[in-house]
This record gives sequence, C-alpha cells and structure tokens, in this order.
Amino acid sequence: QVQLVESGGGLVQAGGSLRLSCAASGRIFNINAMGWYRQAPGKQRELVARISSGGILNYADSVKGRFTISRVNAKNTVYLQMDSLKPEDTAVYYCNYEELYRSYWGQGTQVTVSS
Repeated sequence: QVQLVESGGGLVQAGGSLRLSCAASGRIFNINAMGWYRQAPGKQRELVARISSGGILNYADSVKGRFTISRVNAKNTVYLQMDSLKPEDTAVYYCNYEELYRSYWGQGTQVTVSS
C-alpha cells in the first residue's frame, strides 16, 4: 500500500506563489512516476505536471513556464512550485503515484487564487 499526504495549499492573490509538497510512504519505488492533478468545481480532474523516474517532465499547457515539478527520491517527496498564479488555477490539487496497474491518490489540498 501507498499513502500520499499533500500540504502547502492555501489562499493567495493573483500573481503570487505557493509550493505544494507530497510525502509518500509505504511501498515506494523510485522507478514509478509521480505527478500533480487538479480538479476545479464542475470540471474533470486534469493533469498539471508529472515527473517520471528518469526525470522526464510533462506539464499542462496552461501551467508551462509558471509551475515547476521536482522530486527528492531520498525523501519520497514530490513538489510543485507554482508561480504567477491566476484565478483559473483555483482547484483542489491531488498528488498521484503511478504503479504499472494502479494509481494512488492523496486526499487533496485546496488552492484558491483571488483576483
């Protein structure tokens, strides 16, 4: 089993920054990818950023140049640095850990960006 605990969400003004953290515990293997997804009210959950075991990064077009995902394998932790935040970034952000046949999710952390 894998447990994911997110932290770092909150309320910020447009143009501000937040840093999300996700600590993973349990059967964690560095060969597996981790990522961040978000879900705004009335919308489907969408990929924000993903980092593979080899360090390959994927970002949603809407966050490219503003968000940075990173990973510290020794701490089983993945981060999401969010800069130049916009009101449309408001959502619940979820950490994700991928195995071959299943994914694990954290409980989510709310990010609210005021205009």
